[in-house]
Order: sequence, then C-alpha cells, then structure tokens
Amino acid sequence: MARPDAEQIRQLLQRHEASERIRQNQQGLGRPIIAGKFHGHQIVAVKNTVHWSPTWKTFPDFLADYIKRVIGPEWGNAEIAKPFQQRHPLMQWYDTYCRYQQATIAKPGVVSEATITGIVACYLGLAYSLYLLDHNVELQELLVRRLKDPANFQGAYYELMVANILVRAGFTLTLEDETDRQSKHCEFAATSKQTGKKYWVEAKMRAVSGLFGKTDIDGTSDPNPLSRLIPHLNRALAKPAADERLIFIDLNGERDDPAAGTPAWVEAAAKRLEQYEAKETVAGTQAYVFVTNMSYHRNLDELPAGSALPFGLGMPDFNRPGYLRLREGHALKMKHIDAHHIGEMFGKYLQFPQTFDGGLPSEAFGQGTGRVLIGETYRFGDGNGGEIVGTVTTASVSEEESRVYIGVTGSDGVARILSNPLSPDELADYRANREAYFGRIQPVGRKITSRVEFFDWLMSTNKNLPREELLGRLARAPDIDALRSATNDELLAAYCEGMVAAFEASGFKTDAAPDQHETV
Repeated sequence: MARPDAEQIRQLLQRHEASERIRQNQQGLGRPIIAGKFHGHQIVAVKNTVHWSPTWKTFPDFLADYIKRVIGPEWGNAEIAKPFQQRHPLMQWYDTYCRYQQATIAKPGVVSEATITGIVACYLGLAYSLYLLDHNVELQELLVRRLKDPANFQGAYYELMVANILVRAGFTLTLEDETDRQSKHCEFAATSKQTGKKYWVEAKMRAVSGLFGKTDIDGTSDPNPLSRLIPHLNRALAKPAADERLIFIDLNGERDDPAAGTPAWVEAAAKRLEQYEAKETVAGTQAYVFVTNMSYHRNLDELPAGSALPFGLGMPDFNRPGYLRLREGHALKMKHIDAHHIGEMFGKYLQFPQTFDGGLPSEAFGQGTGRVLIGETYRFGDGNGGEIVGTVTTASVSEEESRVYIGVTGSDGVARILSNPLSPDELADYRANREAYFGRIQPVGRKITSRVEFFDWLMSTNKNLPREELLGRLARAPDIDALRSATNDELLAAYCEGMVAAFEASGFKTDAAPDQHETV
C-alpha cells in the first residue's frame, strides 16, 4: 500500500480540523457526543452508561427519552395521574411538549423541521443540560431529587442552565458536596480549559408568585424585575470563595421583546450595580456578574427570548462605557476572555445538536446537490448533458442567490467555474459554519457593521502571519521600538489597528459608536 505524501497528510489534517470546527459549532467545547449505529439501533454513551433505541433519528429524539429515564417513569406517571394544575411544573412542561410534537411532526418516524418555541427551550433545554452535566461531570442523585421537589425545582433548573453554558463554553466543572450542610459553599467550581483559571460559581433566580410553583409565601408579587438583584448578590458574595467568582442572577421578568432592541432592564441593572459597587461593597470585592432574563417559561407557545448583561463588579476595565483604542480593547478582551466566552454561549443556549456525529444536518437529513470539499475530485455536469471530472480548488457561496460557485481544474488541466443551487437546509448549514463548510478552515468575507467587527475580522484573517513579517509591516510605526518587545498577539493587534485606520482614511465607512453595555 502506498504511503500518503505530505500534501495528502496536510489535506487530511485540514479535513479533521474543519470537521471538528463544525462539531464544536453544534456541540460546544464539552466532551463530544459518543454515539454509533448497531443492528438498526442508535447507540448513545453518556459517560459510563449506554442508551439505545431503534427510533432515534435526531439527537433531540434521544434527549426527549433521556430526560424520562433520568427522572424515572414511576415518578413521571404518578404526576401525570394528577389534574394538570396540580402536577409538578416539569410534568406540565412535558404535557405541553407532547402537544407541540403532535402539532409539528408531520409523519411519525420521519425527520421534520419546526420552530423552537418557549416549551422547546424549557423542556428540551433542561434535558440537554442534564445530559451535559451527566456526560461531562456527574449527575448527582441529590440534584435529581431537587428537580422533582416543587420547592427546589426553580433553583435546580437555573443551576443546570448555568452548568450547560459553562460546559459548552469550555469549562471543566467540579461539583460541591451537596450533602454538606455544615458550611456555606458555592454551587460548583469551574476551571477554564483555555486560561486555566478557576472560578467559584453561584446561580440565583428571583422567585415570582405564580411561576415554577411559587406562591405569595415563597415568591414575590413585585413587578420590578430588579427587586431581588442586590439581595441575591449579597447572598452570593457571602459564600466563601478561594478563587475568582462567577455570579449568575436571573431576574425572572417578563419576556424581552426582540424587536424592541436592548431591554430597558439592562441599563437599570447596570446603574444599580455601579451604585452597589461604589457605595455598598467592601473594598477589593470582585466578581464577574451575569444578570440574565431567560424567561422562556413565561411564554411557552411563543418564540423564546432571553438576554444577559455581563458586569465586572470591582473590575472597571470590563464591559464599561467609554472609548478605547482598538488594540487596548483587544487586550482587555483577552484579559477577560473567559467571561467573553460565557457571554457568547448565552447567545447559543437555544442551539441543540441535531446530529449524533457532529455532522451537518443537511447531509444527515436534508436534500440537495451535496457539499463539495476543496481538494476532492468529483464528476460534475457540464450543462450540455455531459460531465467533467475535476478537482475543487476553491468554492464560495452567494447567499442572495442560494448558490455555490466552485472553482474546478478538470482532468484536461482546464480551470472552470461551475455553480450549483443550495437547498434552504444547505444554506442554513453554510451560514452556521462559513469558515469550515468546504472542508478546510479558511477566512470568508462578511458584512462589516462596525470598526470593532472590522478589527476582529482582520485579526482572524491575519492570525498566521509570522512575527518577522509583522515587524516588517510595522517598521514605520512610531512606536516600533516598543513593539519589538511585544508579544505576537500584541504585534498583530497593532498591525490590524493600523489597517483599520488606513482603510478609514481611504474612505471605508464603519459605525464607530460603541454600545454602552454589552448584552447577549
């Protein structure tokens, strides 16, 4: 057997890198889904437990069965036997989710497409959170008991949401001993795989009468969503923490209107936290605080909407209003990169893996002409009833036309440009995986709406420039002497900042107005 040459090995590595990027875009940075097919059954391994079924076509199919196994059929059936209003909130969700499935599944056993609503966000989101904790850390029996207890369901549900986000954002979680009632401790610890930093995590959700089984006895009727913000923050800070803190506080307020822009509570929460920081905390107190409003449960039949405000308590250089040089902003982003990754993952909470292997849904379930991979050889139609055998050298997508344009070098040595239509599913997969879609990681053009976006795009496209080349391009910079001792990342930031300035000087227009507070 002939051994692969250097070019073939390079192409294999590029394929793997692109496939892994697509998988991570679906699954996040936690442990990959472990699954396979055996005698007509779909197999899924969750840590040390193997689950199987002949009926699972998609990963959400598995999740819908998995949550039943976690809570136990005996408990679930006992709840279903009760009148609807007396059931546990989780089993009320189950009833609503079943009705959602009946309304959206056109033909049982056939994969169908449906819009995610509040009930999917709640029920399937909880199932995915349980799976992620079970597969990546440990699913403690006490946590499952808390979920089944109406008095503790809300707290356990929000803790699972936070654990979901942290696992997918690339953190390793360490659970605390929940049976230890002798001392105060945070919910769990989280260690960043990228930076190695360890954080202690607290998660609190405002209890509102009429929601999650709460009454006027254990919930508030105050319509102000910030009514429990500071008490929750005080309770979180009262817990001992040997490392940095991540504090998550959900307002449990009315559903945010996506069409209205930034929710009104964001500015009010930021001002209240700034006041708290200035007048009500002990000097030196620091914490990354994420104020959220993940109120999917309030509108189960509507499109889900949620927002998060990151705030650096005692950290005036994190997510505060003001103007910075682009390279200064980049340096601060890298300083607080773990918090940035958490913020990004809040925006992806409602993205559930569709396939078991991390592949593209359009290839697993959809119909279309099929994706081409750069470097592979295919048979293409020539438009005249014949065919061309050619190797793909480049490919790009026109989203407006829903077409892919393919550069091909035929077996006759002639270069050609061919095109194929993209199905709606293929176009959706391309938009979710632009850089990796054609089998290798490559920068792609996109609409630039701000100078920060332009700077970030330049950083991405030029990240592989050698140090000596960067120094050469910066040779005429007024601070070149200082730059010679800078890190490679600092050099790249300086170069890209200069590129933005040069483009703007030539007439390139960007929106330079920064947001006052970042929300996701």
